[in-house]
Amino acid sequence: MASERRPHEVERRIVELALGQDGVVARRQLLSLGLGAQAVVHRLRTRRYTAVHRGVYVIGLARLGREGRWRAAVLASPRGSVISHLSAATLWALRPIDPLVIDVSVPRRSGRQREGLRVHRPRCLDPEDLTTRHGIPVTTVPRTIVDLADVLGTRSMERLLDEAEYLGLLDRTSLHATIERNIMRSGASRLKAILADHEPGTTRTRSRLEEAFFALVSRAALPQPEVNAKLGPWTIDFLWRAERLAVETDGARSHDRDRQRESDGARNAWLIAHDYRPLRLTWKQVTEREDEVLAALEAATRPAVRGPRSRTRRPVPRPARGRARRAS
Repeated sequence: MASERRPHEVERRIVELALGQDGVVARRQLLSLGLGAQAVVHRLRTRRYTAVHRGVYVIGLARLGREGRWRAAVLASPRGSVISHLSAATLWALRPIDPLVIDVSVPRRSGRQREGLRVHRPRCLDPEDLTTRHGIPVTTVPRTIVDLADVLGTRSMERLLDEAEYLGLLDRTSLHATIERNIMRSGASRLKAILADHEPGTTRTRSRLEEAFFALVSRAALPQPEVNAKLGPWTIDFLWRAERLAVETDGARSHDRDRQRESDGARNAWLIAHDYRPLRLTWKQVTEREDEVLAALEAATRPAVRGPRSRTRRPVPRPARGRARRAS
């Protein structure tokens, strides 16, 4: 009886394993559960299993999703390997882009290149730099940030830090400790310089249009605005508080509904009532009519241009301000 039940028991364990691994299993796992090598070959031939990498299979008709791809990449790599770099940033939800090629860091002098994988062999993978997310081995957020400082530009690193701060994943003590452990790497030095100039969380953009506008402002060397700043009951995309300028970037789908249009109208009315100048910009304006946008921004943010316009527009409050100065 035991021998008759054993194949069913093996199958049950395989199914349980696959369900816990996004439908992905490794050959070594199948053998350890009692499935014979010839049985593995037979299931591949009959398409019950489909090879993802050498020695790694997806079971049945399971659709291999993003997490399954990551898990398969780790299973196809030497023991102790983890998802890292751009793939780790996506796994931590720090970047929306899912690279087609998966980054895997492996123990030094081990592992070989496989199709679809980008293998990294760091000098050291400290235990403090390794963890799991959704059951998938991955570099910690601080280690991921340090790794990416080797390959990403300054603005991309700022966005990465902003997102980590917004998601509550940025442990600054751990980040600085990780930098010091990797201080001989060029990326660690770059990251220290970026952190010296950038406060994480202050320039988090939420869309391609917001990022395009922020880049435009930076290229023009205009005063840096507050990004997604709280003002009264509203969150303003870009706010120049001292200049009383509030800029909203309107995506193609952000005003399709009547409720959104009503909200925009209420926001503009509130801004005007509180002496802020609202300015709304579209994708086409930001990307194709830069001179027009910059002229409007310069007029609103440079005191030499704004002063006379302000006095002409608001003559009534001037005596009140004068009396207040004499009284003081």
